[in-house]
Amino acid sequence: MSQPLLHVRGLGLDVPDLSPQGRRDKATRTILQDVSISLKPGQALGVIGESGSGKSSLARALTLLMPPQRGFIEFEGAPIDADMDAERLRDYRAKLQLVFQDPMSALNPRRRVGASIVRPLEALNRLNGRKPEQAAIALLERVGLPAGFASRYPHELSGGQRQRVNIARALALSPKVLIADEVTSGLDVSAQARIVELLESLRREERVSLIFISHDLSLVRSLCDRVLILRGGNVVESGDCGQVFAQPRSEYTRKLLDSIPLPEPDAHWLDAVQG
Repeated sequence: MSQPLLHVRGLGLDVPDLSPQGRRDKATRTILQDVSISLKPGQALGVIGESGSGKSSLARALTLLMPPQRGFIEFEGAPIDADMDAERLRDYRAKLQLVFQDPMSALNPRRRVGASIVRPLEALNRLNGRKPEQAAIALLERVGLPAGFASRYPHELSGGQRQRVNIARALALSPKVLIADEVTSGLDVSAQARIVELLESLRREERVSLIFISHDLSLVRSLCDRVLILRGGNVVESGDCGQVFAQPRSEYTRKLLDSIPLPEPDAHWLDAVQG
């Protein structure tokens, strides 16, 4: 059995309470409470929960964009925290890349696609003698987009194409974990299918681990090995994806599953969409 690539235990995150009462009392609000995760190389973890459950906050806590106040994070066996020196923090974030929900707002509208994709390589001096144009084209091809897209602007692309560009930029630094935060939200069925196919190929062919945050339970069931159910920042249930979907232990999970149709997985669903 391989050791966990990412190991999280008892993660807790508080933020300032900006309500009128909170400002007077200098209070904080708990966003995440006692969250634990174990993620192996090439494994996919689905994170499910209603709006406000803490899914996106978890993504930001794991990348230390919102440093947690409690618990611990280990990556490749080494402790991770916000007090690390700048070089270690950069290295950690390079290996744990976050792809945001809105592909348009995640891209600079004034910058061509190719320039956006290679920006992480330039910022960390990791072009290794390659020309930026060559690196951008290689990354575009890696996510199934033609080389000509490098000279386009984000507004010239569809939503699904923009999301592929964001994934290409995340892949630029050769991460070991991709955190996909609602990356299929707002896309049509065909675009969703292509994004899911891309993520699955990255897992299968390159052993990239995946944390897939989604409202779409059918996508989670088809893509993920394990699942984590969040409610109000607390873990309601976690475990093997097939087992949780087939025999949920908590009442909340059962209601969540009952509220959304879950068609039986079809091995040829992608072919049907593309046809």
